Amino acid sequence: MPKKQHNGSPAEVEAAFYDAMSRADVDALMALWADDEEIVCIQPNGLRLLGHRAIRESYEMLLEHGGVHIQPTQLHEMHNLMSAVHTVVEGTTVLRGDQGHLVATNVYLKTPKGWRIVAHHVSVAPGPTPSDTHSQVLH
Repeated sequence: MPKKQHNGSPAEVEAAFYDAMSRADVDALMALWADDEEIVCIQPNGLRLLGHRAIRESYEMLLEHGGVHIQPTQLHEMHNLMSAVHTVVEGTTVLRGDQGHLVATNVYLKTPKGWRIVAHHVSVAPGPTPSDTHSQVLH
């Protein structure tokens, strides 16, 4: 099956990524990554995965029992002509049904095939889900 082309914006690739996660569609998810073997994914368990094979195997294990429903919110974007960095708060439901949240950084590169993911880094966030990160002083 040919890969679906995503020539839209980084935001459209990001939406397609979370949609593929919810549908447990590993092929669609992997089609969003750059062809470069230098791609990297850091999962909440802290493992750093390099290259297509390691990333695919990780998502196959994660999604083997069905989709993972993640609601990204509080998008912060940094863009230039050839790259984009998005940070989001990922709302999810943990095993006991409690609401939890993760924080993620998604890095996109504009390639000849359109925008593609080159890095996805997710961390478990402590405490309650933040309601407004813009009012917080970071330094």
